[in-house]
Amino acid sequence: MRYWDRYLAGVMAAVFTANGLAMLFASLAWYDAVPGVTATGPFNPHFVKDIGAVYLACALGLEWFAWRPAQGWPAMAVAATWLTLHAAVHVYDATCGASPVADLQRDFVGVYLFAAIPLALTLFRKPKGA
Repeated sequence: MRYWDRYLAGVMAAVFTANGLAMLFASLAWYDAVPGVTATGPFNPHFVKDIGAVYLACALGLEWFAWRPAQGWPAMAVAATWLTLHAAVHVYDATCGASPVADLQRDFVGVYLFAAIPLALTLFRKPKGA
C-alpha cells in the first residue's frame, strides 16, 4: 500500500465531509453557491440534506480506508459505487440537456473527478487481506 493512496483518500474524505456538512447545515446557501445546482429544479431542503448525509457516509468510507486500508476498502468501494452512479446520472442529464458540453464541463471536478478518484482507488489499490 502506497502512502499517497491513503493521503488521497483522506483528502477526498475531507472534501466530502465539508460538502456534506454544508448540505446538512447550510442547505440553501449550498444550493445557491454550487454552480449549476439551481438549474436542476427548485430548492428541496429535505433532498439536499439526504444527499448531504450520503456524502458524509462516503467520507467515512474514504476516511476508514485512509486509516486502515484493509478494513476500510469495502466501505470505500461502496462510497465509490454511489459516487460513480451519481456521476452517471449527471452524464445522462447532460446528454439530454440543451447544453451537454457546458454541463459536462461544469460538473467535471465536483462530480466526475470526485467520483473517478475513489473509483480508481477501489479498482487499482485493493490492499492484501481486503
